Amino acid sequence: MSSPSSTIPLEVERRAGRTPMLAVEVGRDPVQWAERYREALRAAVAEHGAVLVRGLGLHDASEVSAVFRRLAPSGLMPDREAFATRQRYADGVYSSVKWPANQPMCMHHELSYALEFPGLLLFACLQAPSAGGVTGVADARRVLDAIPADIVQRFEREGWLLTRSYNEDIGASYEEAFGVTDRAAVESYCRAHAIEFAWQPDGELRTRQRRPAVVRHPVTGDRCWFNQVAFLNEWTIAPEVREYLVDVYGPDGLPFNTRFGDGEPIGEDVVALLNEIYEDHTLRTPWEAGDLMLVDNTRTAHSREAYEGPREILVGMAEPRHVLDLASDAQDGAR
Repeated sequence: MSSPSSTIPLEVERRAGRTPMLAVEVGRDPVQWAERYREALRAAVAEHGAVLVRGLGLHDASEVSAVFRRLAPSGLMPDREAFATRQRYADGVYSSVKWPANQPMCMHHELSYALEFPGLLLFACLQAPSAGGVTGVADARRVLDAIPADIVQRFEREGWLLTRSYNEDIGASYEEAFGVTDRAAVESYCRAHAIEFAWQPDGELRTRQRRPAVVRHPVTGDRCWFNQVAFLNEWTIAPEVREYLVDVYGPDGLPFNTRFGDGEPIGEDVVALLNEIYEDHTLRTPWEAGDLMLVDNTRTAHSREAYEGPREILVGMAEPRHVLDLASDAQDGAR
């Protein structure tokens, strides 16, 4: 019989520039620990936006899966609409997305382009890279406050637009993204999830989906900058890679790109500014094998730095939220 979950506050260490960290006793059964301290850990995440737990000694996927399920007893979400492939370890437990190790993944909120997104992210490190590979975090409330008012007002008024072109060469195929295999099922999924779609003569699928750029936190009501405007924009891609993709697929056939909600391109200067603001607000602590991290996906953006050497991070997503339920009142154009 499991013991009741403890609500005694956990002592989370806060250091300038570092992810909030909780050090636990090495040698504890991590599954038992997760069962016992679930409520206290979730309270810490609510307070800090993200918490890195060090000392659990997580060592394999089955153990990680058990810990994730103790911490998210309502269940883990399937991965849908991913922009790149993942390895599946168990139901709801995946690898981080397959992304070139030498290319960083800038700040974003997981699945912020989907109608339904996870309110909670769970990460576990089974193998830390020899250099880099940090999963940084940034407070979306403070990021919003730092963005010039005119930019925020336009995105709040119009929302943001994600365009995708699915092909067999780059990123997730539409079969992988939508979890279906035939065109009729793809079209049904798109209609149900407010995604515009068009089949190209060569069979390629192109989609457009408009979403809110600013949402209110479901618990606190705080306004949060919540999107992937910078991460999935062409100007965040390394110049040589962008040049190659434009040459091969054309400017309208990029695997993904973002625009203002009215369809106008987002300037390189705006994307650079957003990434600079994210960098100014990034907290980072290098991974160690056995680490666990929980992230409030509405309040806190996350990133992944370039790295060297093998890196194995497992991911779980939980507590589904509907983005239109959280859109701020100013975002009628994104509904």
